Amino acid sequence: MKSNSWINEFPGAVTVCDENGIILEMNEKAIKTFEKDGGAKLIGTNLLDCHPEPSRSKLLELLKTQQRNVYTIEKDGIKKLIYQSPWYTDGKYSGLVELSLEIPFELPHFIRK
Repeated sequence: MKSNSWINEFPGAVTVCDENGIILEMNEKAIKTFEKDGGAKLIGTNLLDCHPEPSRSKLLELLKTQQRNVYTIEKDGIKKLIYQSPWYTDGKYSGLVELSLEIPFELPHFIRK
């Protein structure tokens, strides 16, 4: 990522794509996370090509409907929160951003008033 250098060392993986699914930016954590799939070489490619079904169809739906998708996964003993959300430039839909954050298995939940 170029313009927002603070995010390069952010401990969560950040991947940004345009409205057609072309990967525009990845921070260092995202590049490391997807190293086996090409890492930084994924920038400029279509994220739909990186996902098997049913993930591919879900991403295609998110790109078309500009909806948010939030869920948790567990892989290799690590639990992650995945947050996929549309992003905008001057109010115009520009694509999706995905945050992948490692989280504890036991996560406190607080109700604030």
